[in-house]
Amino acid sequence: MLLGLWLLTYGITVVILLHMKTAISIPDEVFSAAEKAAKKLGVSRSELYTNAVREFIERYGREGITEKLNEVYSAEGEAIVFDKKLAEMQSASLPREEW
Repeated sequence: MLLGLWLLTYGITVVILLHMKTAISIPDEVFSAAEKAAKKLGVSRSELYTNAVREFIERYGREGITEKLNEVYSAEGEAIVFDKKLAEMQSASLPREEW
């Protein structure tokens, strides 16, 4: 309690933020649309922006993974054989079927 009194006496304010505060610049029409959306959804502006950024990051991350997997598993439409001997052994282990 004495520490709090000392801080107040000497005009020192301690602020502990649980969330990052930031300032961004966005076009007026985007801001207005966001304000209307937040009001309609019954959420705060911060919650609206947090959800929008979170969704964007998740979507962007998934697209990046898909692109990387496509790059690894295709070479102009043909599968890449990472280990030729292993591919031969795998192929030999499959039962032969008539088509």
